[in-house]
Amino acid sequence: MNITTLLNAMPGACAQGLIWGIMAIGVYITYKILDLADLTVDGTMCTGGAVCIMMMLNGQSVGVSLLCAFLAGMLAGLVTGIFHTAMGIPAILAGILTQLGLYSVNLRIMMGKSNQALSVDKYNLLVSLRYVKGVPFYQNSIFVVMIFILVIIAALYWFFGTELGCSIRATGSNQNMSRAQGINTNTRKIIGLMLSNGIVALASGLYAQYQGFADVNMGRGAIVIGLAAVIIGQVVFGKIRGNFAFKLFAVALGAIIYYLVIQVVLWMGLNSNDLKLLSALVVAIFLAIPYMKGKYFAKGIRKGGSANA
Repeated sequence: MNITTLLNAMPGACAQGLIWGIMAIGVYITYKILDLADLTVDGTMCTGGAVCIMMMLNGQSVGVSLLCAFLAGMLAGLVTGIFHTAMGIPAILAGILTQLGLYSVNLRIMMGKSNQALSVDKYNLLVSLRYVKGVPFYQNSIFVVMIFILVIIAALYWFFGTELGCSIRATGSNQNMSRAQGINTNTRKIIGLMLSNGIVALASGLYAQYQGFADVNMGRGAIVIGLAAVIIGQVVFGKIRGNFAFKLFAVALGAIIYYLVIQVVLWMGLNSNDLKLLSALVVAIFLAIPYMKGKYFAKGIRKGGSANA
């Protein structure tokens, strides 16, 4: 185990973590704000990358390609929202149905191929693994993705402060009370799902550029990584008092921590075939921490109270 090898791999892990941090912000919208379990993201995480890569291969600019990826993700969220609200299908099953259908859609987008590559030598990419080191800071993938994150957080901070955004947050907090206040909760759910999956697809477009290809399986297990980032951000930075923007930023930092941990474990010799198992264990551990802390402190308070009595 050479420490130099680990240090050389850290910038790439940070860049990858930041890209997945954007994806995790999308997961945060459904998981924390809307209080919905949306599994659409496993399909959307491929859709955005497929759309972005194919648009660029057909001569479109990177900006237009990313915009189309975002819109494609919103369309996938719309389908899930209709399944859930108009057809009465539970949110988790609606997401699974959309994710299942997106597999075929993604293959269609990529012209029937399971993989479509994009050369950094032939196209002007915003981010790339090659741009992590040895380039001016304004071309560095870490800097570019950080700008994306700050812009997204600022836009979401503004949006969720508007009347529409507040009604979406109210829907996630208490649907019955929201309906009593005249809020159309079904519409708010659809908007939230569209926004969430649009952000996930945008992250997918950036990730496809970063790795240089879109693959039909690139979104498999994405929800686990998104949840890991959300939970890690909540556990590590939960004690720090901050506004809504800080909570979103904590999610992005959670994704970075996740990928740094993964990089360290790989450096220590873990078989890469066990990554999915490791991801599940990391999520389980961080999910259990708040429960165990609450249980431990509750016992401590009860013992302290009985002793004082």
